[in-house]
Amino acid sequence: MRKKRMRFSTNSYTTDWINLEIGIAMGCTISPILFVMAMEVILKAAEDSAGPANLGGGCYMPPLKAFMDDTTIICSKEDETRRMLERLDA
Repeated sequence: MRKKRMRFSTNSYTTDWINLEIGIAMGCTISPILFVMAMEVILKAAEDSAGPANLGGGCYMPPLKAFMDDTTIICSKEDETRRMLERLDA
């Protein structure tokens, strides 16, 4: 089996190649960036499955709030919550 490697590039800098054993190595400087990018895709897909939560009095809140690995689901209907959880679990 061929080893997997990765490197990260910006406009003015490219890292050395890094061998990947399983996922991204703990302590790798790019790990937080890759984590946030992956979470963004997952959360956007889940958020699209439900509309804003109606808090009453004309107040609405986005159905998802997230900070790093902490995620809060805010839905006003049970079926929206179930749908969002199913999207997150997919």
